[in-house]
Amino acid sequence: MMPGAHSPIIARIIEELGFDGIYISGAALSAELALPDIGLTSLSEVTQRGRQIARVSDLPAIIDADTGFGEALNVARTVQEFEELGLAGCHIEDQITNKRCGHLDNKILVEPEVMVQKIKAAVEVKKDQNFMIMARTDAKGVEGLTASIDRAKAYVDAGADAIFPEALAEPQEYEKFRTEIKVPLLANMTEFGKTPLYSKKQLQEFGYNIAIYPVTSLRLANKAVEDGFKQLKDEGTNAPIVDLMQTRKRLYKLLHYEDYNKFDQNLYNFKL
Repeated sequence: MMPGAHSPIIARIIEELGFDGIYISGAALSAELALPDIGLTSLSEVTQRGRQIARVSDLPAIIDADTGFGEALNVARTVQEFEELGLAGCHIEDQITNKRCGHLDNKILVEPEVMVQKIKAAVEVKKDQNFMIMARTDAKGVEGLTASIDRAKAYVDAGADAIFPEALAEPQEYEKFRTEIKVPLLANMTEFGKTPLYSKKQLQEFGYNIAIYPVTSLRLANKAVEDGFKQLKDEGTNAPIVDLMQTRKRLYKLLHYEDYNKFDQNLYNFKL
């Protein structure tokens, strides 16, 4: 289970709660910047977020590379940037550059041969063989299940370490992918999409290896803030919502505030 971290402090919470890893979502980063998930973020922006999260957590992290930020040579550069951060891997998808959320209709795909070249470029430039190159296919909603499996097989032949079949729905679709594809599989448990929210146990029974929850943290946070601020505006005071907030003590613990005393004894010389 790899929840999405839309900020470094969320990554630290994920680690403290004992999850297996961290997912760095392109959709969540776009939303945090008040942008739709249509390929508007840059490689430098995504790399910066990956660096920030890698700095605060030792958990393996998978980062969303969208379409690789260009053609095969751009994908090669993208993989080099992400690998240098110490991340566990990235995934690249087979939509056109002006992509959209995988759970929306009317997606446009590149030809399989174009995606194959991107995967080959990614595999060629990585230095650490443990750095995972994952291929996401959005073909199920565009070309059908059989075509999406055919694409996945071509991507595996090109060197993909794992496959991310986007927007599957029925258990039979998950099981068919597992039967046909011999590398690890990733399941996307995003809310409000085309995929039912299967449990960890169900996904294990389907034979899936990784489950991501890409925008869960952002949705939880945004809803809490919106509800709290509405109450603040309506009542003219924040007193009734204090019990809904993370305490200062808990925040400082997550920030490892006291650890900075090793550099300056006057930094943490107070009691909460």
